[in-house]
Amino acid sequence: MSMGHYTNLTDPRTELEVVRDWNGVDQVVLRSPRGAYARVSLHGGQVLSWRNDRGEELLFTSSKAIFKPPKAMRGGIPICFPQFGNSGTLEQHGFARNRIWALDEEHPPLNQNDNNSKASVDLILKPSEDDLKCWPHGEVVEHLHLISLLMLTEFDFMYDPAIFDFSFEFRLRVSLTKDGNLSLVSRIRNVNGKPFSFSFGYHTYLSVSDISEVRIEGLETLDYLDNLSQRERFTEQGDAITFESEVDRVYVSSPNVIAVLDHEKKRTFVIRKEGLPDVVVWNPWEKKSKNIVDFGDEEYKQMLCVDAAAAERQITLKPGEEWTGKLELSEVPSTNCSGHLDQPGIII
Repeated sequence: MSMGHYTNLTDPRTELEVVRDWNGVDQVVLRSPRGAYARVSLHGGQVLSWRNDRGEELLFTSSKAIFKPPKAMRGGIPICFPQFGNSGTLEQHGFARNRIWALDEEHPPLNQNDNNSKASVDLILKPSEDDLKCWPHGEVVEHLHLISLLMLTEFDFMYDPAIFDFSFEFRLRVSLTKDGNLSLVSRIRNVNGKPFSFSFGYHTYLSVSDISEVRIEGLETLDYLDNLSQRERFTEQGDAITFESEVDRVYVSSPNVIAVLDHEKKRTFVIRKEGLPDVVVWNPWEKKSKNIVDFGDEEYKQMLCVDAAAAERQITLKPGEEWTGKLELSEVPSTNCSGHLDQPGIII
């Protein structure tokens, strides 16, 4: 994807640069001293690319991806908020991935250990009035339910702004460490007078050599909800998860560290998470791939989505409360992977 430079904000301490894509949307490029690279679009706050210090792309992007707002691009790491999947009344995966975010010039520090040892960018999303109107929950749901019980017509319904008296601020920090690890930290704050609930996910498209040569470790014996069977609950029986057909599962109450092993490339993705109890595993396989407009017929072989998420149960924030969800991705040689699943992982 070709881009012309919009403005150069390169800082020798952070290696951050802002460019503009062909739709006029800003993208932030992060570089580590050892040559790793990440690119983040303000369209959706979406990580579009993550490369290691050898220049190898670690995230999958479909050859048929549509790079035009408001549609989210097929690949990278879309942010799913305030709905994960299609289990609510909103569009698939919510509206955050389809909105234009802003650079956060007034970001508060994450903690006292935060420093300049990595390249970072801070983004912020605030809802529009249309976002709040299309997101019914809490008192809004009760109000609409009462309308349906009374069998009122649309002309009888008078819009009452008081029932939409809620709002949020969504802050996102994307960082690239000196070792090339990619981290995303989301903070969602209730900034108004009523509680609200949401589900969430980092919809992470990993690039793999061949899906038949991939396995996931760390989810053994866990319960999962099978989206291919109306979210029926099952228990994982295998020693590791391997792939030979379509998979769409929500592994609940999952550990904070899991590993995705790619045998052909002899590399392992180590996924660390905090504040996100579930892991969603998805691959559309052959039949469904042919029905996805922005996805190649054979591309299911080169990708696997492993999403840190809060999908089974919604998160509720009371006025003034803030929720934090963290993800860190690292790539290590498979021969050096032993022990990573036992490490708690600290994400800043």
